[in-house]
Amino acid sequence: MSFTPVHETPEWKALEAHHRELRDVHLRDLFAQSPDRGERFAAEGAGVYLDYSKNRITEKTLELLFALARARRLEERRDAMFAGEHINVTEDRAVLHTALRLPRDASLVVDGVDVVKEVHAVLDRMAAFADAVRSGTWTGHTGKRIRNVINVGIGGSDLGPAMAYDALRHYSDRSLHFGFISNVDGTDFAETVRGLDPAETLFIISSKTFGTLETLTNAHSARDWVVGALGSEEAVAKHFVAVSTNAERVRAFGIDTANMFEFWDWVGGRYSYPSAIGLSLMVAIGPEQFRDMLAGFHAMDEHFRTAPLERNLPVIMGLIGLWYNDFFGAETVAVLPYDQYLDRFSAYLQQLDMESDGKHVDLEGRQVQVQTGPIVWGQPGTNGQHAFYQLIHQGTKLIPCDFIGFLQTLNPVGDHHDLLTANLFAQTEALAFGRDAQEPYRVTKGNQPSNTILCERLEPRTLGALVALYEHKVFTQGTIWGINSFDQWGVELGKELAQRIIPELQAEEEPQLAHDSSTNALIRRYRAARARARAAGR
Repeated sequence: MSFTPVHETPEWKALEAHHRELRDVHLRDLFAQSPDRGERFAAEGAGVYLDYSKNRITEKTLELLFALARARRLEERRDAMFAGEHINVTEDRAVLHTALRLPRDASLVVDGVDVVKEVHAVLDRMAAFADAVRSGTWTGHTGKRIRNVINVGIGGSDLGPAMAYDALRHYSDRSLHFGFISNVDGTDFAETVRGLDPAETLFIISSKTFGTLETLTNAHSARDWVVGALGSEEAVAKHFVAVSTNAERVRAFGIDTANMFEFWDWVGGRYSYPSAIGLSLMVAIGPEQFRDMLAGFHAMDEHFRTAPLERNLPVIMGLIGLWYNDFFGAETVAVLPYDQYLDRFSAYLQQLDMESDGKHVDLEGRQVQVQTGPIVWGQPGTNGQHAFYQLIHQGTKLIPCDFIGFLQTLNPVGDHHDLLTANLFAQTEALAFGRDAQEPYRVTKGNQPSNTILCERLEPRTLGALVALYEHKVFTQGTIWGINSFDQWGVELGKELAQRIIPELQAEEEPQLAHDSSTNALIRRYRAARARARAAGR
């Protein structure tokens, strides 16, 4: 279906004209003109409260943004995604991460298969396995109880489970130790297994194809570590399970395919941790808490699917983010959770957002003429306040911020939570309104926009809702830009070139190099250092 490039639409041009009227208006003035702004510019859904009043917007801004969303058929494309249509056109696939969190009694038939039944069959197998490890009935090769669970993956097969484990550590079984290996740098493997007993260690190898270079390199190192310590190839079957779709490769590795947990090609890696990719998380927090998390995902899915655009949290966040990205020229967004458990949340969102909407062509292969996905960054407060907030307050860049806070803490310690929350509220106030002063170096201009997201407590259900909120925000923006948020062809070239360079680094004889002069020189320098190390016996 042909569509007009977004920058050529009348709705876009209306926003350009509106931006010229509003770009120099200060948040101080907007609040002065509307004393109840803080109540009116707020919305709530799926246990998440969004205050978007401290943004450089008016009712007219929102009207124009919602008109743009409708002109770009956001609701139609949203419904197509939920129905299982193949909206991932470059890979001819459905986009059904939302099916991973449908309740057991739901039904969704895609390409002749009820995917809900398949999802819950895998969840039930995961639950049985998680219970066996947690109870101690699953033992290692020597009969010892498993006490260490290590997830080996990369990208979505690592970032999701690792982030969620940190976020929900409060609910985890503290008698078990969890680790995550992703980097092909041997240091990641060495430091993760340092001090662990191989007889008490279980590895979950997470790779859809069971052929990802980084994951399989680490998996083989783990295999050598276990077999070398326990003295038998038979140990592999008791110390390794797989999350994959390639039974042949899993079997060749030595893993019993009865211990292979599958997922589907309609689940993108960065959307996959609610699937079997989250097996390590389920072992950590237990099947019941894992299902609570899925219920939170589903609650936000339903909010996104059914709420009017004007009250729809992901839509509002997506449109406001696009407003800054494309009309104010902001290139980044800071995500600032005021909870230490969310220390990896911003890193997780980096892949979710930047891999999804970091695209330069639209769905018809045309060059996109507007700025697409933002750079996402951040770290928990209050640490960030003593690091990079200076630049946001007094620097020369416009940096929209998402502040995330919780009304109740999971760890009541003195008045810590009051102090933490006071800092959260104070930062959004300071960014919005600034401060005048006699000395220029004390002046903070304010007018720095932010959203404030508040939830009751950081529970499994809450985490699911927060992640789904950002998933659908990203989808909203990609739909308006007219890009495919569900492929990631940009990661392929580097992988292909690495496969060509590996044998050139390892060859005994000097290879014939045909790269550019820089890459050739770097390869020769590395080979020379490698030869010196081998000669020295290192």
